[in-house]
Amino acid sequence: MSTQNTLTGEADLRQDELRERLWLAAIDCDETQAVALVRRAVGPESSPQVRAAAERILLRLIAPVQERVGVEWAANTITVAQEHAATAINERCISAVAELAAAAPGAPEPPGRVTVACVDGEWHALPARLVTEVLRLRGWHVDYLGAQVPTEHLIAHLHRRPADAVLLSSSIPSHLPTAHTAISACQAAGVPVVAGGAAFGPQGRYAHRMQAAWAPDAVGAHTLLTQGLERPTADAARLPDLDLPHLNDQEYTLVRQSKRQLIKQTLTDVEDAFPPLRTYTEYQRERTAEDIDHIVTYLATAVYVDDADLFTTFIAWTARILRARGVPPRSLLPALDSLRHQLKDFPRATHILTAARGALTVPAPGQPV
Repeated sequence: MSTQNTLTGEADLRQDELRERLWLAAIDCDETQAVALVRRAVGPESSPQVRAAAERILLRLIAPVQERVGVEWAANTITVAQEHAATAINERCISAVAELAAAAPGAPEPPGRVTVACVDGEWHALPARLVTEVLRLRGWHVDYLGAQVPTEHLIAHLHRRPADAVLLSSSIPSHLPTAHTAISACQAAGVPVVAGGAAFGPQGRYAHRMQAAWAPDAVGAHTLLTQGLERPTADAARLPDLDLPHLNDQEYTLVRQSKRQLIKQTLTDVEDAFPPLRTYTEYQRERTAEDIDHIVTYLATAVYVDDADLFTTFIAWTARILRARGVPPRSLLPALDSLRHQLKDFPRATHILTAARGALTVPAPGQPV
């Protein structure tokens, strides 16, 4: 083994150790320890390598730890309180790294100005904050607007502070219709959009359908911005069905308009088909109603983008969440059957529900439904 390979292996080992230490501090609600750890990992402000070190800590230390927070919550190995506390601590760590880097010498010449915002309703702001700080490290002026930015306020900001591009972040696919509206509005204002986040699907499939550029991560966003994005023309304003012609059949609109009735009837049908629900406490019934609300919302979103995979993936994820909490995933079947009956005259919705039901009844090895 060469000396270079040995050094690389040692560096990887050190990163693994740092990630584990940051993880333990985060779930133990020890903000002081977590912040001290990342500050030491970045090194002294006077170091000529501080910007590179800061980016490495953001992307290879804090980001993986935050991803683990989501995985462990889904597996029911940490509480909701721990998940919230760990996320807050990771956000504080990002701020600490950014503060060190801002004071470091050798800032690059600013290549331009961008605005970073989360889609209205999207409260997972940490990915957008990571992108913001990486772009700042690479010299960009960034207006970071944070979580849940209403489209009208985003556009008003762009009129006050023109940008070379908007970076629009969303982690939750159910926000895709809202994201589509924001993309079109920004483009109508003459500003190109780079979409990012898990909501936009594998390889950004939904971003592309909505005529936005897509970046898989902060480095990818920097690459797109550096290459240059074409500014939209004056005719960029458009109705959603120009991007998604299937919306002309009105299925999405009708499903959304009937959402309240769909939830009410589904809850009744689930109670009839799943007797244990009758013994639930009021709190448990409220959570069940929330789960059905999410199911209907994701179904409507899948109809919006005309992609059964979006809904099937959500149902599989929900099944894993339920299983980890001692609830049999088969409890989802009555809800899917109820919706399929209620929406029997809606061919796209029926197809999506049928696909999800089929996936749910074919469990992974060793995981009975």
